[in-house]
Amino acid sequence: MTHMTRVRASSTALAAALLVGLAAPAATAAGHSPAGHERSSHTRIPFSAAEVTANKDGSFTVEWTAPGVRQVAVRADGRTVATGGSTGRVTVRGLPAKDRQWFDLVPSRGGSLHLADRLIQLEGTVNFRDAGGYRTADGHWVKMGEIYRSDALDKLTAADLAKLRRLSIRTVFDLRMESERGAAPDRVPTGATHVVADVLAGSPGFTTMPTTAAEATAMMVEGEKFMVSGDTATSAYRTVFSGIADDDARGVLFHCTAGKDRTGWANAALLTALGVPRNTVMADYLASNDYRAEANAAALASMPPQQAEVYKPLLDVRAEYLNSGFQEVTRTFGSFRTYEQRALGLSSKDLHDLKRDLLIG
Repeated sequence: MTHMTRVRASSTALAAALLVGLAAPAATAAGHSPAGHERSSHTRIPFSAAEVTANKDGSFTVEWTAPGVRQVAVRADGRTVATGGSTGRVTVRGLPAKDRQWFDLVPSRGGSLHLADRLIQLEGTVNFRDAGGYRTADGHWVKMGEIYRSDALDKLTAADLAKLRRLSIRTVFDLRMESERGAAPDRVPTGATHVVADVLAGSPGFTTMPTTAAEATAMMVEGEKFMVSGDTATSAYRTVFSGIADDDARGVLFHCTAGKDRTGWANAALLTALGVPRNTVMADYLASNDYRAEANAAALASMPPQQAEVYKPLLDVRAEYLNSGFQEVTRTFGSFRTYEQRALGLSSKDLHDLKRDLLIG
């Protein structure tokens, strides 16, 4: 099979996985930091790990590791709400409800971190999250409140749209095919620019579906490869990265239908370009299994057991899927840096500017 034939087949395979996997239940009967927060300084940030998690009872768990630091103050809403040593895990209660609760982790020496829970709670999505909050291999941190990723936006409520306006979402990149956009048109915040970046544009409709779990897994692997080297995919992701690199458009959101495959590769490529280690990139990718767990379980429960077994690989994200994408980068482009240049259109200056804008520390 020639490379172009394989690319077209991969495109068809991914279309099948994305559309049928999500439509299966029906066939048998998912930028900006708050005002006043200063942009990055070049002060070294001593944290090697840090995370904020919003709990169902309204409290927040804040965890960190800052080797060699005597004390860390946890601040929220202008006051210190907890303190700890070089390693800490605290639960903060009693904070007033708001769109998004931010915390500043202030060490006794070095730069501080400005963090929130990665998940954005909305009524109409299950996988809308911040792309930032990760540490790079050289000790910088990806800013939060700048770039977001999500599943479909067609079910956003009026309250959701108002929240996204307050979060300063300015540009929405829609990675879906025309058939998906027609069946479930995006709802975007007033004033936001909607940009079509169709990863699978023009891909032919599928005529056969996998009949075994192994065939479904192979379909997802081939689809991941297409997202790296397919012509429409590279064109779409080049559009997205151009938007991310545009300071005036910051407050960027990119999404597909489930927020896990086309969106998953977009975020994996972004984090890798910024210098985030592969194991962290993989953890971010696999997190869709957690955020989509309830929706996926409901979809599978609606099917006969044999069908559910075949469909489960289409609903999952798996390490072998993302790994096949990185392997395709090496096979087709030789290195990730060459992929950035040739596929994403990022020059050395573009990459330098992107890191300057999106990294702190």
